[in-house]
Amino acid sequence: MDEHDLAQRAAQGDREAFGQLVTCHQAGVYNVAYRMLGENRDAEDATQETLLRALRAIHTLDPQRQPGAWLKKIAVNVCLKRLERRGTLTLEDGEALPANDPGPELQTIAREQNRLVRAALLSLPARYRAAIELRHFQELSYIEMAETLNRPLSDIKSDLFRARSMLAKILRKS
Repeated sequence: MDEHDLAQRAAQGDREAFGQLVTCHQAGVYNVAYRMLGENRDAEDATQETLLRALRAIHTLDPQRQPGAWLKKIAVNVCLKRLERRGTLTLEDGEALPANDPGPELQTIAREQNRLVRAALLSLPARYRAAIELRHFQELSYIEMAETLNRPLSDIKSDLFRARSMLAKILRKS
């Protein structure tokens, strides 16, 4: 059964279908939340809030829209609201190591580079962070980004340009 059928069944009250959608997309929703919020606990809470909101609003999902994109839109909005409330950003120390185990020296370099990039991303204003997340990590098109963020296409392009410029400037200083 494809995602559209699952979404349709979920919209009709089928909890099992909604559960299958969650199983398919919870990792992607968590990744969005983690990259936007920077903390594991906050990302877990935002993921749970996203999925609860999605359950309550599943009947509003357009049958032509991809359920994964819809869930990520909810996640981005949840994270933006949390960032507005929080006002400050923190960074966890736990970093993922490369899967091919290149050795301790290269692992240390990769870990430091990851830390610098994550710190730079977390220092961006929330709207720029959302633009980077959706374009580079979720690989959405500009049109999908505009739909997800409910903003004009020209604003999305401008935000992405500014975000990249800011990131480059921050990382050059590092």
